Amino acid sequence: MLAQRLPTILPDLTFEEAIETTKVYSVTGLMPSEGTIITTRPFRSPHHTISDAGLIGGGHIPRPGEVSLAHNGVLFLDELPEFKKNVLEVLRQPLEDGKVTITRATTSITYPARFMMVGAMNPCPCGYRTDPKHECTCTYGDIRRYRSKVSGPLLDRIDIHIEIPAVRYRELSAITPGESSELIRDRVSKARKVQVSRFKGKNIYFNSQMTSRHIKKYCQVDQDSHRLLEQAIDKLGLSARAYNRILKIARTIADLEGKENILSHHIAEAIQYRTLDRKVME
Repeated sequence: MLAQRLPTILPDLTFEEAIETTKVYSVTGLMPSEGTIITTRPFRSPHHTISDAGLIGGGHIPRPGEVSLAHNGVLFLDELPEFKKNVLEVLRQPLEDGKVTITRATTSITYPARFMMVGAMNPCPCGYRTDPKHECTCTYGDIRRYRSKVSGPLLDRIDIHIEIPAVRYRELSAITPGESSELIRDRVSKARKVQVSRFKGKNIYFNSQMTSRHIKKYCQVDQDSHRLLEQAIDKLGLSARAYNRILKIARTIADLEGKENILSHHIAEAIQYRTLDRKVME
């Protein structure tokens, strides 16, 4: 449900994004009959039985795969460990580069693939590891084997890992209204405008596209934040890629709050979003 709601809080497609997305759908023959241009962000949710060619693209005559159909939108992979490992591994290139190149004997075609990937998985094979109402029956080895189906290099390329606890009846039946998608989208759009202004003339448009050079310039932190990062890296054994992603997320949290500088609580929150970097049985 959360994944399906994501497109409703993302900023509207720019004209350039709409043209890019429309080109991909036109190539695959998936253009909606009632329109001449794609005006909403795509949401793609392929089944876990999909092949690597179906996900990344391919065929005798190369066609875009699901990663390109999700360009400028959301790619949702439910039950992430159920996907074949070789299928998941082909996601590395598009997640890193925002494009995918399909090479055949006679031709080589590059399709755009800049998308927001969302994956969902259980905490363990039985699904009850973090549930206070049910006892987990999995062994340490069971959990390690289950988690190992999603490789470390792929997890490294996912910016945010969060744990979703079971929702109790009292919360399900509550009538207190939550924040509307419209209000959240307004806040997100304001943060996007800040980022577009920040990177003007640099051929990037938002924080996730920052390179190491941009991170050094736009993600400077104070001494308290340095200490938090040092403790997190030493304790969790974070990689250099995870370190950069924490800084990018902290920069985005600060943008959403309308803060010019990254503060220690922004770093602390960003570190909390690296759940799967921690030990399996901590």
